[in-house]
Amino acid sequence: MPLLTRIRGPRDLDRLSLEELDQLAGEIRTFLVDAVSKTGGHLGPNLGVVELTIALHRVFESPKDKVLWDTGHQSYVHKLLTGRQDFSKLKMKGGLSGYPSQAESEHDVIENSHASTVLGWADGLAKANQLLQRDDHVVAVIGDGALTGGMAWEALNNIAEAKDRPLVIVVNDNERSYAPTIGGLANHLATLRTTDGYERFLARTKEILDRTPVVGRPLYETLHGAKKGLKDFIAPQGMFEDLGLKYVGPIDGHDIEALESALARAKRFGGPVIVHCLTEKGRGYQPALQDEADRFHAVGKIHPDTGLPIASSGADWTSVFGDEMVKLGEEREDIVAITAAMLQPVGLDRFAKRFPERVYDVGIAEQHGAVSAAGLATGGLHPVFAVYATFLNRAFDQVLMDVALHKCGVTFVLDRAGITGTDGASHNGMWDMSILQVVPGLRLAAPRDADQVRAQLREAVQVDDAPTVVRFSKGAVGPAVPAVGRVGGMDVLREPGTDRPDVLLVSVGALAPMCLEVAALLDRQGISTTVVDPRWVKPVDEALAPLAERHRVVVTVEDNSRVGGVGSAISQALRDAGVDVPLRDFGIPPRFLDHASRAEVMAEIGLTAPDIARQVTGLVSKLDGKYERAAADEIEAARD
Repeated sequence: MPLLTRIRGPRDLDRLSLEELDQLAGEIRTFLVDAVSKTGGHLGPNLGVVELTIALHRVFESPKDKVLWDTGHQSYVHKLLTGRQDFSKLKMKGGLSGYPSQAESEHDVIENSHASTVLGWADGLAKANQLLQRDDHVVAVIGDGALTGGMAWEALNNIAEAKDRPLVIVVNDNERSYAPTIGGLANHLATLRTTDGYERFLARTKEILDRTPVVGRPLYETLHGAKKGLKDFIAPQGMFEDLGLKYVGPIDGHDIEALESALARAKRFGGPVIVHCLTEKGRGYQPALQDEADRFHAVGKIHPDTGLPIASSGADWTSVFGDEMVKLGEEREDIVAITAAMLQPVGLDRFAKRFPERVYDVGIAEQHGAVSAAGLATGGLHPVFAVYATFLNRAFDQVLMDVALHKCGVTFVLDRAGITGTDGASHNGMWDMSILQVVPGLRLAAPRDADQVRAQLREAVQVDDAPTVVRFSKGAVGPAVPAVGRVGGMDVLREPGTDRPDVLLVSVGALAPMCLEVAALLDRQGISTTVVDPRWVKPVDEALAPLAERHRVVVTVEDNSRVGGVGSAISQALRDAGVDVPLRDFGIPPRFLDHASRAEVMAEIGLTAPDIARQVTGLVSKLDGKYERAAADEIEAARD
C-alpha cells in the first residue's frame, strides 16, 4: 500500500522513519507529475518543496501552528499532507483551488497568491500571539523571488523590531520566481549558497576547542563573541543579522533530516529566525529540469513522460503583443520594456532576446517598476511596462502620483485582463478599468482582436505626455472582428438598418463576438441594434453621446467590474451631455469569483449572449409598455 494513501493529516507523518519519508517524497513527486499533467497547474514549484513541506509538518503542529505560503502556488504538497488527495479537478469548478483556500481546510490560513505579502501576515499573527499570550508558532514560507518585493522588506523591518517575538521565516531559495531571480538580493543569496556556512564552521571549531584543556573553552567564547566579523568572512549572511534576525543556513532543502534539525532549532529560539533552504525547482522530473525558461512553473495539460503539451490552442493575446513589441523595438530605439519577474509570461522574452540591453526586470516590485518607468520617460525613453492586470492594482498610487501627475509617457500593457477563471479570485483582472478611471489624463484601450492589439499598442506608444494602458485577455485570441464603419474614434461593428434603432450596444474589448451574438438574438425579437467598439474606453469618445441620443436604449458590456467601470463612465458622460437615454450596464458583479473555467464563470454571473439579450428584450418591452400606456393616457385625456 503506497505511503501517500495512508496520510490523512500531518500527524500521520510522525510515525514514519527517515527511509519511509524519503519513499513518501518520491511518491508525492510521482503523484504530482501524474495529476498535474492531466489538469494543468503549478508543477515546478511544488516538485521543489516536497521535502521542505514534509519537514515543516513534522516539526510544527498545523493548524494550531500557522504555516503560511507565499505565494500559494507552492502549496500542492501541503494540500496532500493535510488530507486533500483528489486532484482530478484541480483548478476546475468544484475541485481544489490552485492556491490555499480557507473553504477547503483549516490548515489553510491565507489565500495568498500575490507575492511578497506573507511576512506582513506573519508579523500580524505573531503580534496577536504575543498579545493574547498564546504559544502558537507562526511559520512563513517565502520564495527568494518574492523577497525581491518591497513589501517583504517592510515586513522584515517590523519583524526584527521584537527580538522576543517567535516567528520562523523559511526562505525557499530555488534561484527563481518564474524565471531566474534577479537583483542585489539574488546575488547575496547566491553568495550564501556557495559558502559552507558559519554554523558548520563554528560547530567544528567548538568540537576541536572543547578537546583543548584550559584555553579551549575561553577561546571558543572569544570567537563566538566576535561572530559578526567572523560571519562576514566565512558566510556573508550579515545582511539578515544586521536587521536583528537570527540566520540558520543554508540548508539542503531536499535533506529531510537536516531540514527538521534546522526548523526545530528555529522553533526553540524564541525570536525571529530565518531558515535559508536551498531547493531545486522541478526536482525529480527531467522535462522540468531541462526547461531553462521557468522549470515548468505553470503548465497546461501535458504528456507526463515527455512534458510536451497535449494540444496547442493557437496564437494567444500575449504572443501577439510580444511579436509587435519586437517590431516596435526595431523601429524605435527609445522603446524599452519593463517586467516584474515575469518576462516570459507577459510576452517580453522575444524582445529581451532581440534587445537585451533595453529590458529591465525589476523583480516582484510593481510599485518600483511604475516609478522607474516614470524616470525612464522623463529621461527621454518610452517604457512599456507589461504586467498582469490584477498585479497593476499594487502600483495604483505610482500610476497616479508619479506617472500621471508628471505627465510621463508610459505605456502599461495589462495581460490577463477580465475573467481569467481557473486561477481564482486573486487573478481575475476585473478591477483595472474601474480603478484607472480616476486617473487624470490616462488613456485606456481595450482591443477586441489581434489586429487591434497591434494597432492600439502603436497608438499608445505615440503618446508622450500621459500614461496609456492597453489591456487584453488571457488565452487564445479569436478571429478578427471587422468594422463596418467609424463614428468619431469608435468602430461600428454592426449597423441597424433603420434610422431610429432601438439599442446602442457598446462592446468593450474581447467581448465583441459575444456582443454581435447579442445583437443577432435581439434582431430575431424585432429589436434593431447598433454595435460599436469604442476602442479607447477612457476618455469616453465625444461622438458617443450624440450617437446614443439616436437610440432608445444604451447597453454596455465589459469584462470588468460594473462598479466604476466603463458603463459607469459612459453613463456619466451621457448625463454631462444632457442625453437622457436609459442605460443598462453588464459586467462583473462586485464579489470575488471562485475558480472555474472562464466560460463557467461568465455563465454564473450572467455575462453570456442569451442572458444579456433576455434582459435587454425585457427592458425594451418595458419601454414599449410605457409608451403604450402614455399613448392610452393621452387618448383618454382627449376624450375627457
